[in-house]
Amino acid sequence: MLEVNVGVVGLGNVGSGTLSILAEDAVRIAEKLGFRLRVTAVCSRTVETKQLPESLGPVRRTTDWREVVNAADVDIVAELVGGTGVAAEIINAALAAGKSVVTANKELMALQGAEVWDRAIAAGTNLAMEASVAGGIPIHSVLREGIAADRISALYGILNGTSNYILTEIERNGTDFGVVLAEAQRLGYAEADPGADIDGFDARSKLAILTALAFGERITPSDIYTEGIRRISPFDFQYAHKLNHTIRLICAARLTSEGLLLSVRPALIPQSTILASVQGAYNAIWIRGHYGQDTFYYGRGAGPHPTGVAVVSDLMRVAREIRSGSPERVSPFAHARLGEYRPIPITRQTRAWYLRFRVRDRPGIIAALAGILAEKKISLDAVLQLPGEGKEDLPFVITLEPTSEKDVRDAVQTMSTLDFLIEPPLALPMETSL
Repeated sequence: MLEVNVGVVGLGNVGSGTLSILAEDAVRIAEKLGFRLRVTAVCSRTVETKQLPESLGPVRRTTDWREVVNAADVDIVAELVGGTGVAAEIINAALAAGKSVVTANKELMALQGAEVWDRAIAAGTNLAMEASVAGGIPIHSVLREGIAADRISALYGILNGTSNYILTEIERNGTDFGVVLAEAQRLGYAEADPGADIDGFDARSKLAILTALAFGERITPSDIYTEGIRRISPFDFQYAHKLNHTIRLICAARLTSEGLLLSVRPALIPQSTILASVQGAYNAIWIRGHYGQDTFYYGRGAGPHPTGVAVVSDLMRVAREIRSGSPERVSPFAHARLGEYRPIPITRQTRAWYLRFRVRDRPGIIAALAGILAEKKISLDAVLQLPGEGKEDLPFVITLEPTSEKDVRDAVQTMSTLDFLIEPPLALPMETSL
């Protein structure tokens, strides 16, 4: 039985999970493929301290990724380092050496994935990246093959498990953001520097990749409007529940007559929607197609084994191509070529809105805020105030009729100058189209 040989660069959580699956499930993988996937080399800066599964057999260890990329007994390089620096060097060098690449690198694929695929085509090799988004959910395969014949009109996702864990813990226990974040860090859900997760940048990279797959557009992540969850508080959930809504960090891509509207931001969504039921560190993607209508995908978005499954599945797919010698490769972006995305300002969208205020209580507050809204020709829907004793830090909410985001932003900017506000108003869209 001929073998296809794999070199793994990066032995963190994903790399370790990948090796575990390749070792424990080697026989079943070989039965599916008709040949063996054999790990011949691994690379990590701390490789000598790593405990490799004994059933892998003899594996060459190195701290220099170039030894893996240039090895004659490596057919596929699994880049599991992450980031956009050394990882880019590894991938480009592997392609130049005629090696196919499997990666879990969301940030790099969001920034340079289309260009990397062009290099793979020129080199006659392959690029696979299923693990770069929602590790335990085969969403790339769904968009690339499963529903490839459909015309996607909208995609909504919960794509960051850390943020979803924090939000659902605030909702469940009424605990302040900072306390929940510290607990998430203790449990390993959040990094010591959690900014990429809680400020929406991790989810933004994932949305850029999924949008390219769904709509065939070359997306620049910085073109996606992004807002994090730092300001969400327990009383925001109390008010959201009064409105029969909850709050999630929603990644949205909607096709309009003008083009794509893209955003990553906390939003109110109806409690009756399927996305509202996504709890803890899970991910989910809801897709609306012109022909197939609504489909939904749910599972673990991270973790050594869920993400490792995606990496090993990609290794199997690429190994089949190597063995068959097939020149027909499906683009990892589901389109032969990506079009150039022309950003549509998010300020053009019209939504109902949730405005939350924290004020030092005094007469005339509602009149002052309503006056500003009236000047912008914005209609109020409702005013909500839960019973509270604190007059020096009193929260309340105004909901708005569907209004353009530009007008809401202008109104919020004007309101922010009012001396009775403790902090600027929090404005969240109410996603009623889910």
